[in-house]
Amino acid sequence: MCGRFQLKDDSKTKALVETLHASGVLHYADDIAPGAQISIIVKEAVIKTATWWLLLDQESHKPNYKYASFNSRADKLNQLRAIAYKPFRESRCLIPASAFIEGLGDKKTYYKIELPDKAITFGGLYKEYLDSKTGEIIYSASIITLPPVPKWANIHPKSIPLMLDYENKVLTNKWLDPAFSKIEDFREILQPDINQTQRVTPIDRPSRWQPVGKSFLLS
Repeated sequence: MCGRFQLKDDSKTKALVETLHASGVLHYADDIAPGAQISIIVKEAVIKTATWWLLLDQESHKPNYKYASFNSRADKLNQLRAIAYKPFRESRCLIPASAFIEGLGDKKTYYKIELPDKAITFGGLYKEYLDSKTGEIIYSASIITLPPVPKWANIHPKSIPLMLDYENKVLTNKWLDPAFSKIEDFREILQPDINQTQRVTPIDRPSRWQPVGKSFLLS
C-alpha cells in the first residue's frame, strides 16, 4: 500500500457505521499518512482512535521508525516472531476509509482507489499500550496487505490492501471477536483478489489528491 488514505463524513461512511452498529466517534481527515491518528473498529464494534503504526516506542508511544509497521504483510501473519503474529490471533480490527492512494513505484504515477457505492473497510490489526503516567490505553494499528494481483500491474504491482465486505456480518463478527481463534477460516479472504468493484482515478501526487485523468472501473 502506498501509504495514504482518507475518511470523509458522508453517507457512505454513515452506512458503514450503521451496518456494523459501531459506537464511538470517527476521526475524519482528507489526507492521512502513516503515523497519523486514524479510526479503528475493535471488539464489540467500538470505535477507537489509534496511531497508524503498529509498533510504538514503549516510552514515548510514538511510532518506532526502525520498523515500517503501518502495514502488515499477509505472509508474515503466521511467522512466530513477526510483529503481526500475536495481533492477528488476538486483536484484529476494521479500519474505515473513503479512498486510498496507490503508486506505480516510479514516483510520478499515482491513483486514487475507492468503491463506487460504499465506504472501504480495511482488514487491520491493533495493539494496546498502557500509559504508566495516566493509566490510559493507547492504540496502534496497521493495515494488512496481500500479494499483488495481475489487474493492478499498472497501478501498484507489489501488493494490495486487504478490504473486507462490512455487509458480511458472519465475517466481520469473526474478525472482531478476539476469542475467535480459528484463523484458518480467514485463509480465503487472505488470497489476493479484487472482490469488490473499484473506481480508479489517476491523480497528480499523494498529498494533493488532484485528478489528472479519467476514472475507470476494475472488478
